[in-house]
This record gives sequence, structure tokens and C-alpha cells, in this order.
Amino acid sequence: MDNSISYEAFVANVRSVEAEIARACSQCGRSPAEVTLMAVTKTHGHWAVEYAQRYGLKCVGENRVQEAEAKRVDRPGAQGGGIRWELIGSLQSNKARHAVALFERVQSVDRAKLALALDKYAGEAGRVLPVLLQINAGRDPAKHGAEIEDAPQLLETALSCANLKVEGLMTIAPLSDDPDVAARCFDSLRTIRDDLAVRFGVALPELSMGMSGDIPQAVRAGSTMLRVGTALFGGRV
Repeated sequence: MDNSISYEAFVANVRSVEAEIARACSQCGRSPAEVTLMAVTKTHGHWAVEYAQRYGLKCVGENRVQEAEAKRVDRPGAQGGGIRWELIGSLQSNKARHAVALFERVQSVDRAKLALALDKYAGEAGRVLPVLLQINAGRDPAKHGAEIEDAPQLLETALSCANLKVEGLMTIAPLSDDPDVAARCFDSLRTIRDDLAVRFGVALPELSMGMSGDIPQAVRAGSTMLRVGTALFGGRV
């Protein structure tokens, strides 16, 4: 993970991304305050977490339980260090206990079995775990996430879990050079969220969608959280 950049370069990158978010918000009549910038620190060392915290970003995103665990042990003050750790990668049910112990929120709940496992271990830990439901809104066979048709059943299961708090939905757009592909995916997730909120009578305020290459499309579709790694830290290793 020796791929660090200077803090000054990181600050310049953050400000460039923030300017892009501000432009996108201005174009669709939103406030930048409505959009949280997550620093995706996966594949980067604990220096990336330190940079994000030093700058004042609210949260970091990790893909793997083991990698996040190593960083939280390695990084002084990582526990309760003033930044929220969120799991954004696919999670096996047999690692749910570790995820509950490590993360403030899990964004990648994509099946009932995983929801039930997280509920069990959150209960054992005496906490209520915030989660997002990951939906394959772009119908991309290469992406994780519940199928659109399965979203109501997944939400019903998650809502029945006393130790989970469903805060919204997450998706990853299909990889494409056509920006309209991402736009359609994000519009689909917003529609799914709106329909589910009405059907179940619950608030689902969080829409975690958009990464380094599709920020404007995500903001226009109503994203409340952008998961950005490459644009902040450079290419991954």
C-alpha cells in the first residue's frame, strides 16, 4: 500500500472534487450541503484515512473487512478518531460479526441472509447497526446488489430486524464510457427508493451513488453520498 501522495496534493484533489460537486448542485438547484463526500480509502494505507480526517471529511469507505481491521489497528487513534468507517464492499455472511465490530455503517446489504446475520451480531454487541441496501439498479451482471424485483422483500426483511436501522439505498453504476448509462442507473435507484418509501411508509433518506467518474450524473439524480477514491488519492494498487 505504499502509494501515498502528499497531503498538499490530497487537499488540491479534494477541493477540485468539491468544486465539481458545487457545479453539479448549482446546475440542478441543490445545495452542496446535501451531498456528503466519502473518501474511499480501500487499497491505500492508513495515511489516506489520516488525510481525510485531517481535512475534515466525515467518513471513509473500505471494501474488505481484513483491510479495514489492519488499518484500525495500525493507525493511532483510529478507534473513535472522529471519522466514520463504512463498509462499501461485498460482505460474506460469515464475516458479519467482524463487520459489526469494525464499521459504523454497512452499505452493502444485498440479501436477506446477510441482513439477518448482521442483525444477530449487532444484537449480541448491544448496538443498532445503520445499513444501506445495495440494489443492482443498473442491472449489471458484473455488479453486486439485490435485483430490482427483490428490493421490496429485502427491505421487508431488514425492517423486521430489531438491531438494524435501514437508512437508504446504495448502488454502483455499470462501467461505461457513456454518461447516460450511469444517469439511468442513478435515476432508477431514486425511483426505487421513492416507491419503497411510499409502499412501506418509511423514510429512506440516504442515496449512496456516484464515484469519481460520474459525480454530475449522481448529483442530478439526488445522490446524498458520493464514494470517491481515485479522484482524491490517485490510482489504486
